[in-house]
Amino acid sequence: MKERTPLRRSAPVEAENDGVIEGRNAVVEALRAGVTIDKIFIMKGETDATLGHIASSAREKGIVVVDADRRKLDGMSRTHSHQGVIALAACREYASVEDILQSARDKGEAPLIVVCDELSDPHNLGAVIRTAECAGAHGVIIPKRRSAGLTAIVAKTSAGAVAHMPVARVPNIPSLLKQLKQAGVWVFGTAADADTTLYNADLKGPAAIVIGSEGDGMGRLVAENCDFKVSIPMKGHINSLNASAAAAIFLYEAVRQRLN
Repeated sequence: MKERTPLRRSAPVEAENDGVIEGRNAVVEALRAGVTIDKIFIMKGETDATLGHIASSAREKGIVVVDADRRKLDGMSRTHSHQGVIALAACREYASVEDILQSARDKGEAPLIVVCDELSDPHNLGAVIRTAECAGAHGVIIPKRRSAGLTAIVAKTSAGAVAHMPVARVPNIPSLLKQLKQAGVWVFGTAADADTTLYNADLKGPAAIVIGSEGDGMGRLVAENCDFKVSIPMKGHINSLNASAAAAIFLYEAVRQRLN
């Protein structure tokens, strides 16, 4: 019987396969190799010099570093030897907000943008990206923290749409909304208690649709920076929709209006 050769995959190959890079040497190698990393989780309270070097190198590159307890790292680990650090590789590089606005200009279309306010479920984010691509939106914007990123799970859930849909990541959503308004984009926030229903909203012009988090909806400062708060008519006993379903309904109402 042929002897098995132990699998020793490089960090870039691991990132390509499932996006989870574990262990100090693997994460250091990924940083050196220029792998696009979404977030790095480091065990809380660790003072090890190598972990400190990883954290400082990551922050210099603009990568989000998250303190995590051992239980979280153990739950994320595939190898059970994470050595106090796990990196999640991004499946593609992030775009800029200007890239998204320029995409609309290049097509001669009014911008149609989806802003996700702290969607933590990667399946939801992947579904939003897929719908946004199908609806002809020009981009999706997410926050750097307290949000799912462009991980392998998001890519798989998007059914390949992540390769075609620009996704930008910003430090602060309220500031981003102000930036969009200065660029002439109207901001529509989804809210169950809004006075305006979706079918009375004018989505033909430059529009950014804000989708709130799965549990709490839009944050207070995010809601305050919306030009309009809009609700989806609810006729059943349950008064809320999944975030990705709400995004789909809003996007396709915008498509319908823009076709007329």
